Amino acid sequence: MLTYNQMDNNNITYKDSPLGKIPVDWEVKRLAEICTTFKSGYGITSEEIKVNGEYAVYGGNGLRGYTNKFTHEGNYFLIGRQGALCGNIVRVYGKNYISEHAIAVQTDDKNDNLFLAYKLDFQNLNRLSESSAQPGLSVEKLVRLKITLPPLPEQKAIAYILGLMDTAINKNNQLIAQKELQKKWLMQNLLTGKKRLKGFAEDWKEYHLGEMFSERNDTRYFDLQLLSVGASGIYPQSDSIKKDTSNDDKSKYKRICHGDIGYNTMRMWQGRSALSNLEGIVSPAYTIVTPKKNSDSLFFSYLFKTPKLMNLFWRNSQGLVDDTLNCKYKDFSIVKIQLPERKEQTAIAEVLQAADKEIQLLKSKTERLREQKKGLMQVLLTGKKRLRI
Repeated sequence: MLTYNQMDNNNITYKDSPLGKIPVDWEVKRLAEICTTFKSGYGITSEEIKVNGEYAVYGGNGLRGYTNKFTHEGNYFLIGRQGALCGNIVRVYGKNYISEHAIAVQTDDKNDNLFLAYKLDFQNLNRLSESSAQPGLSVEKLVRLKITLPPLPEQKAIAYILGLMDTAINKNNQLIAQKELQKKWLMQNLLTGKKRLKGFAEDWKEYHLGEMFSERNDTRYFDLQLLSVGASGIYPQSDSIKKDTSNDDKSKYKRICHGDIGYNTMRMWQGRSALSNLEGIVSPAYTIVTPKKNSDSLFFSYLFKTPKLMNLFWRNSQGLVDDTLNCKYKDFSIVKIQLPERKEQTAIAEVLQAADKEIQLLKSKTERLREQKKGLMQVLLTGKKRLRI
């Protein structure tokens, strides 16, 4: 009986190989030596791919649609041949149509197909494409690739362990998707008054946004940190992975404070706004609005992302075409919307914030699981640690 709960890095005897030191009972093989199937899929036109059909159509980036004929039957993994997903690994089962954008792979009975999928994913095949004079991956390139292989029982054990990690990651991602749907439902109902929180029954009233926010147009704050506005909120530019493209002259950069909302003047109708928990300066491309006593800015940060509000911002923006639309404060301020009083705004915001925190905790768990899987791949697929079988 196999046991997978222990790894051993002691008493491993190594030998020299063309790929460096490997455990003495491992081998170095070319892919051509261990695969019974290693060939590109078949061409298919976009007209032949339907929303519904008997068989799934797969390319290098996964599912493309459906059709009524199949080219492959059995357990395969696919390697993306071209583009951004070159080297991407996708596993498929049963009867499927595999397109020419993917290479279908199946091992012989002396090796484990799932293990090889993990091994090649770990190899980062995209590097093989980048190092070649001809972009993309071809069967001819790949079949010559040498890899290190443990005995079949160890291949199966490693694939089992990594499969458990994938199962945990997928289950957690499914839970994230459920929580995001729940949050969407909450936003659709709580931000429109269709559903009311317990203890609130007062009628909502119509207000102009100018009654809820004033504009902050403070400039020449040279000592404040430069902030970036992104999908995840407002954060220091020094924390951004994007290149700093700000002007050297920051005399026109605008001050933003804790509780303010900054929005892209030309993209407010696309939901390009964020609540600030920091004080700093942002690009002049942003309009800064600060809440009045009767408004909870956290509530409005959610409200401004809803389709109804984005449509109102689009309708009130000035410009001939979408690329030139501007929603300056004077345009923002005349938008009319039905709103609850401040206490109910705060209560709704707290419910949505709690939903966000729950989703973020689950996303953090997914990242931890991915890091754990990455660590396991680094030691198990290289023979640095062995499973006790």
